[in-house]
Amino acid sequence: MAIFIDILSWASIIIGGVFCIIGMIGLMRLPDLFTRLHGSSVTDTLGAGFLIFGMALQSGLSLTTAKLIIIFGLILLTSPVATHALAQAALHAGIKPKLTVDKTGGHIAGED
Repeated sequence: MAIFIDILSWASIIIGGVFCIIGMIGLMRLPDLFTRLHGSSVTDTLGAGFLIFGMALQSGLSLTTAKLIIIFGLILLTSPVATHALAQAALHAGIKPKLTVDKTGGHIAGED
């Protein structure tokens, strides 16, 4: 049973690290502020969730696990609020999202 928990926790930690790296790449590669905010906030929240889950499995039932659960709850509450606040501040500063119109009249975000 211990080997199963170790495999599951390390797989979760590796998956969380991969999501954080994908978020970092998206932060550098996406075209404007709003798509960067979206890409990084979603992948970093998911990556942090996997990392915390893996660490909680490694620590077992202890005070450390309770602290990790509290940290995850704080991340779930603060990450979307911070992303929304940054997007609102950008809109109030006059930064507009990059949008293009396709042939049917719909908008496609991020294309030039």
